[in-house]
Amino acid sequence: MGHVTVQDAVTAFEDFMEPTAAELDAIEREMPVILADVELLDAQIITIDRTPSELDARRIRRARRRLLVAHRDHVNGLSGQTGGAA
Repeated sequence: MGHVTVQDAVTAFEDFMEPTAAELDAIEREMPVILADVELLDAQIITIDRTPSELDARRIRRARRRLLVAHRDHVNGLSGQTGGAA
């Protein structure tokens, strides 16, 4: 009975470990949603340890609207594609 090292197991799947071109394209199409989500999280994190000011509340509302718009645009863009679904 032979021994299989962790290195052997990892390198056996080396070709499958990197994202494919299709996966990278999907990430690229979703990037506006990801960035808008990060912006919303940043706005929310700022207010974790304090009471949100009116400026903080506006920043969060704007970030939430941008996320919704980015998500809507992403989903509408997907609806025109075939062979994939969100």
